[in-house]
Amino acid sequence: MTIKACVFDAYGTLFDVSAAAREAAAEPGREALARCWQALAATWREKQLGYSWLRAITGEHADFWQVTGEALDYAMAEQNLTDEALRKRLMALYFELSAYPEVPGMLEQLKDAGFATAILSNGSPEMLMGAVTSAGIGAVLDDVISVEDVGVFKPDRRVYDLVGTALDVAPQDVLFVSSNGWDAAAAAGYGFQTAWVNRAGLPMDRMPWRPAHVLTDLSPIPDFAGRL
Repeated sequence: MTIKACVFDAYGTLFDVSAAAREAAAEPGREALARCWQALAATWREKQLGYSWLRAITGEHADFWQVTGEALDYAMAEQNLTDEALRKRLMALYFELSAYPEVPGMLEQLKDAGFATAILSNGSPEMLMGAVTSAGIGAVLDDVISVEDVGVFKPDRRVYDLVGTALDVAPQDVLFVSSNGWDAAAAAGYGFQTAWVNRAGLPMDRMPWRPAHVLTDLSPIPDFAGRL
């Protein structure tokens, strides 16, 4: 089997979802956040994903920027943080999240090797382009695909359908890479070759499918894709 395209989830996979809280906590005058930023970042991410699933199940879709803000509101309330200026700062930092260090070089290697590259993400087009631009990786991506094209969040199969439409590839020709075990598993059920980037050493999600491969970061992807 020959892989033609490498497609990546964005948040937590290419972009560090803890970076906004971590960077804000290091700024002068942010002592209250500095005491709890790790807990806030964890809850923010947990609620962001949870709210996306609930909206998908109930059919009450809103774009991921709204969902991200609602999740932050919950996380801040949990930590008794009521500073509106802090909220604005955290959202601004999320709009231009830092990429993991290995990301630019990894994508360049894939392009040099002739693979198509793309993002497939819950993110809205505007927030995805904000992160891509901030990370300087637009030139090594063939496409940035948002669920807004179908109006439902992962792991709905209609989201994974977008890859074939955008890149003109069959599912078996795609290596799909995600840091979310449930996303990698669902993509495997869809028919993609899948790699779960398990940075945190978490246990495997109990789902009907499993990702075919498990990695600890993205560095091996170019060599790995060439061997599939």
